[in-house]
Amino acid sequence: MAKRTFQGMSYRETQKANSQNRSQLSQESQKLLKSSGFKNVGWDNVIALYQRIEQLLNSDRLSEDLSLEELFLEVDRIGNKYQTQAEIEEFNQKFAQEVHEIGELVDQQFPDTEPEIIDFSKSKKRR
Repeated sequence: MAKRTFQGMSYRETQKANSQNRSQLSQESQKLLKSSGFKNVGWDNVIALYQRIEQLLNSDRLSEDLSLEELFLEVDRIGNKYQTQAEIEEFNQKFAQEVHEIGELVDQQFPDTEPEIIDFSKSKKRR
């Protein structure tokens, strides 16, 4: 019978990789693994844990590397894959309407009462 491996690693090597990779996760992600019942014992459990740790590591790296604006753009890009073009256009139209209404409310709350004066009487030297 052939020795079982996962991505070229033996059972013990996979367990060790799980332990090392788990220590690289944020405390929140480590707690999530524990509360989700992932275990580092038994081939199927070890493999499932390895795959989940990889996902969490990628997620942690993504959230560390991106600003809040970039995260929103990434979420929007991912979400758009699951919507039809008509749904995307409908959302964008509603969103534009909301932004316009908010702009009007801001203008009502903070009116621009100072007139802007531009003096064109000063002549510039021409060369």
